Amino acid sequence: MVCRHCVAKVAEVASRLQSLDLLGVELGSVTVEGNPTDDVIERLDAELRKEGFEVIRSREEAIVSEIKAKLLELSRDGEGLRADIAALLPDSLHMSFRNLSRIFASTEGRTIENYFTALRIERIKELLLDGQLPLSEIAYVTGFSSVPHLSTRFKQATGMTPTQFREIGSRTSLSEV
Repeated sequence: MVCRHCVAKVAEVASRLQSLDLLGVELGSVTVEGNPTDDVIERLDAELRKEGFEVIRSREEAIVSEIKAKLLELSRDGEGLRADIAALLPDSLHMSFRNLSRIFASTEGRTIENYFTALRIERIKELLLDGQLPLSEIAYVTGFSSVPHLSTRFKQATGMTPTQFREIGSRTSLSEV
């Protein structure tokens, strides 16, 4: 869950399950009374998936969720995109980058760096489709050192130039990356 609307939607979905005694919903967690059965958790999981959410059951999944939330936050912040994620993540998640990388890769099947690049590319797509900023400004706000650097990475990721994308492209929601 990444916003208050997500919290409200999760609370709504969870409260519809009569066999679940909901105590509260906060950003990133649902608190219930007692120990729900596996069947109840599976039904909650199925209902949340219909809404684009998932139930996190293991410590590793929780860590990956925290990493994604932090990187999503950074991808929206121009200064965050210039930050050293190998230094920033351990500070905010209180775990070595090596361990974070291992957990992320084993759970997601890709590296933290590849995920962060995918977020940056989706942010570029968003700005290109918005049409309000020139490519030089998009390069700056997405943390690329130059327009050629952005263009090269963008073409590697999408198979088209930023200009081509602006004409015919579509994008994925950042939460779906």
